[in-house]
Amino acid sequence: MFKAAVGHSIDPDSLSAIVEVIEQCRLSLGNQTPQAGVLFAAIDFDHGLILQYIQDAFAGIELIGGTTNGEISSCMGFQQDSLTLMVFASDEVEIRAGLGRGVSKNPMLVAQQAVEMAKTKSSIQPQLCLTFPDSLTSNGVVILAGLKQSLGEQIPIIGGMTADDATFTQTYQFFQNEVLSDSVPVLLFCGKIRFSYGVASGWIPIGKRSRVTKVSGNVVYEIDGQRALDFYQHYLGVEKFTVNYAIHALAVFEDDEHFYMRAPNSYDPHSGSVTFFSDIPEQAIVQITDASRENILLASEASLRDALANFSDANPIAALLISCAARRRILGTFASEEYQLFKKHLPKTLPCCGFYAYGEIAPLIDKGQTQFHNKTFVTLLMGTN
Repeated sequence: MFKAAVGHSIDPDSLSAIVEVIEQCRLSLGNQTPQAGVLFAAIDFDHGLILQYIQDAFAGIELIGGTTNGEISSCMGFQQDSLTLMVFASDEVEIRAGLGRGVSKNPMLVAQQAVEMAKTKSSIQPQLCLTFPDSLTSNGVVILAGLKQSLGEQIPIIGGMTADDATFTQTYQFFQNEVLSDSVPVLLFCGKIRFSYGVASGWIPIGKRSRVTKVSGNVVYEIDGQRALDFYQHYLGVEKFTVNYAIHALAVFEDDEHFYMRAPNSYDPHSGSVTFFSDIPEQAIVQITDASRENILLASEASLRDALANFSDANPIAALLISCAARRRILGTFASEEYQLFKKHLPKTLPCCGFYAYGEIAPLIDKGQTQFHNKTFVTLLMGTN
């Protein structure tokens, strides 16, 4: 048995909201007791009170989560300033939480500590990892590398970087009844878990493929031996680049067909460098991209189609959705349509839960390497073997 339930509230009062959410989960679960859950909440709630109520309602629950730039669920679709909780009950799947603290000091080591804490609670090998790290105090690419090192390259990692409603001041992570910053919470699914995932952005590569020839972390100095700024302006023109450079992310190719996204954050006209929100490898093959609102919206459907294609002949029991805060910003009042397009292809009763993140984590393809993404929509479907 593997069962999921979701609750969602837009009540601005923290106590009223969490009481409502817990009651929704209880009604869906019936007599089942959840062993684990994920909580996504807007930045202005009393998170400590919310976590304590969850622990009191579901004693011993293995819980992680974090703050957001918007929330999604099958109960209420896309919302702002809300909280949503998904809980899992199973007698076939062990679900264990772990935490790494002080990630800014040593992101690789702290990520490994989070995984090792969760591993010690189970004698079964993990099959899947969820994670929602701090986005503002450390480097998501390095955190992911630490998770991979502890889990092994073959274990898929799905997640998103916690957000703070675009204030970029401080995000919070949740672990059991603790509210933290500068941390990496993880949730390991061990045993007879069936899952699949899909990733899509809606950004379309244009121009020719090129090679990053000088880079330091997330600052790209040269592409094909020319200044990164000149590379961009060659395709966009000086005036268009100045106004719209943030739209034109780089596609970074994992192989000849599949790529992950890197979004530009700023540029330096003196050095000719372009700074991105996440690291780009030296010698990476890249291509400038363009996007339309229609294609961005359709990416949620494309992500789900890939996940469904890889789920084989079974029906999923739950869906976790992670979209990028940059997508929400570009879509504006159309952001709610991402989930509306998505849900057309799933049963109305399927529990779904998710949030808008400051960076997304998922493999590009089935059985592929987990990557760190920008501007991307990630779908995770879960069930049992």
